[in-house]
Amino acid sequence: MSLESIDRVAVLGAGNMGHGITEVTAMAGYDVTMRDIKDEFVDDGYESIEWSLQKLEEKEMIDESADEVLSRIETTTDLEEAVVDADLVIEAAPEDLELKHEIFGDLEEYTSGDTLLATNTSSLPITDIAEAVDTPERVLGLHFFNPPVKMDLVEVIYGEDTSDEAAEAGYEWVESIGKTPIYVRKDVRGFVVNTIVGPFGGEPAFMVSNDEATIREADATMAHERGYPMGPFELGDLTGIDVGYHVRKEGDSPIPPITEEKVEAGDLGQKTGKGFYDYEDGDGADYEPEDAGDFDWLRVEARMINRAAFLVGEDVAKPEEVDTGVQLGLGFPEGICRRADKIGLDTVLEKLETLYEETGADRFEPHPYLEQLVEEGKTGEDAGAGFYDYDDDSLGPYHDLNYDLEDGVLQVELDRPSRMNALSEDLLAEIDDLFSSIDTDEVRVATIEGSGDRAFSAGADISGFADADPADLMDVTPGFETVNDFPRPVLAKIDGFCLGGGLELALACDLRVATERSAFGAPEINLGLIPGGGGTQRLTRILGETRAKELVFRGNHIDADRAEEWGLINRSVDRDEFDETVDEFVDDLRSGPPIGLKVAKKVMNEGEDASMEAALAMESQGFGLLSSTDDVLEGTAAFAEDREPEFEGE
Repeated sequence: MSLESIDRVAVLGAGNMGHGITEVTAMAGYDVTMRDIKDEFVDDGYESIEWSLQKLEEKEMIDESADEVLSRIETTTDLEEAVVDADLVIEAAPEDLELKHEIFGDLEEYTSGDTLLATNTSSLPITDIAEAVDTPERVLGLHFFNPPVKMDLVEVIYGEDTSDEAAEAGYEWVESIGKTPIYVRKDVRGFVVNTIVGPFGGEPAFMVSNDEATIREADATMAHERGYPMGPFELGDLTGIDVGYHVRKEGDSPIPPITEEKVEAGDLGQKTGKGFYDYEDGDGADYEPEDAGDFDWLRVEARMINRAAFLVGEDVAKPEEVDTGVQLGLGFPEGICRRADKIGLDTVLEKLETLYEETGADRFEPHPYLEQLVEEGKTGEDAGAGFYDYDDDSLGPYHDLNYDLEDGVLQVELDRPSRMNALSEDLLAEIDDLFSSIDTDEVRVATIEGSGDRAFSAGADISGFADADPADLMDVTPGFETVNDFPRPVLAKIDGFCLGGGLELALACDLRVATERSAFGAPEINLGLIPGGGGTQRLTRILGETRAKELVFRGNHIDADRAEEWGLINRSVDRDEFDETVDEFVDDLRSGPPIGLKVAKKVMNEGEDASMEAALAMESQGFGLLSSTDDVLEGTAAFAEDREPEFEGE
């Protein structure tokens, strides 16, 4: 059982999750059959796929036509027909254990012993579902997040009897469809993501129930001060208050009184028009930053961190997997283990111990792994170790940045796809550290790109700077300047949104190549701000005063073709030509003379701020310096011998 043996996939269910999983499977090149119990369910699911693919094609977000993807999808209401030739079956039926037992019992009969059997359950134990088959070793969880086309995360979950071979095949298959898998090595309720998000919504609800806080205080603090995508009560209204209620009830967990009151009253959130906020007669989730007050955010995050300690300490998941899960599955601004190390695990433990002593509530009891880390002095970043190890003598570890150095090319990837690669304070610090610490003798050229398929970077993550001192924000941001001053050419690979701080990072690069679907802008003025990472100055130098002021003053977007026409980027190309065009630039820069390129960059950058006389003097000095290098001798000899030069940087 391996990825190589998976050619045909069957998805059982044509609802939101079923048709979404079918769509992403077909987009990845697999033949897939989507099955549901009624023709009308199948037809509705297929029409949803068709509509989605047409939109993706219009936005140039798929590399082939919608019709080509659709040609790989078959539909049926016959279960045996759907699965008889399948190498992987993914069940996406309603969350009813009896129903799932019935389906998996039939799968035992209709599939071969080599067929991988997966369930997309979000709440039922994999082990319980696998009871319906005689071969539980081939049953695993593949938990996609809604909507599958947009959400990058998939939890790969072991049941008690799931074999490593089956889990590894599932993991590799998830990677093959362009999603990010994380292992959940034990079949715990809530898996990884829901284990962490439980206290995010639950603890504020207890606090409001006990008159220790208000709904708006909790939401304003967690969203505007702590950087979460939305407040816990707004999130509850969005997902349905009854959903969290039933999860807690099934798990025999205490239910906050305010949650129980809302469910009993039928006020379940947006779907009923009223929940924690009023969406019919009121303005919905209308909290503002000034509503935050003195809400005790540490109480909430301490409980989330304690759950992370449970996951790591019980070998359910590694810290990296927990953090990937909450960032991609929940849109958290950073991983909860990473945040814990920044807060200090001793601070977290003290908070939990105090609350446990005061209340006696089991939910505050510190997990032994958290206690162990603190006892060992592993209290976080300042101590050099916590959930993660921190080594000041090496590059990284980076949590929002990926890099690879091979054959002289430093490839850098901004890795915050759930936030459209928004530039947080941490990410800018990591960019600064990488570009200021890496051995430049090993680098000929650097490239910067964004992860995911939506953005190079959609701007600065303003929420991440909420606690910063305004005086500190008035300083020039090191990350941008380090890229600008890097002694090797830096190329921005732009595919998607390049806005605000993202545009400023691209401007700090020397060259910019973009796909035609990319969009550029400096929208800070719409927030009452101005660009703060060099945008006002670099835009003026690159575009001239008139066009720079149009971008900054109006805050509008321009497309890639106009950006090329204005001189903001070097090339605007079709997505099919993007990689080839970038490779041509990189090949030229990698094979160029390192010292010559370094001097050229320095002279051109510094010459911008000098008088013409001073700039020409710098140019002459640079020319004279280079004339005595071995690279010039090699370049001259290669020209005379009609061959390609081999520059060594000497």
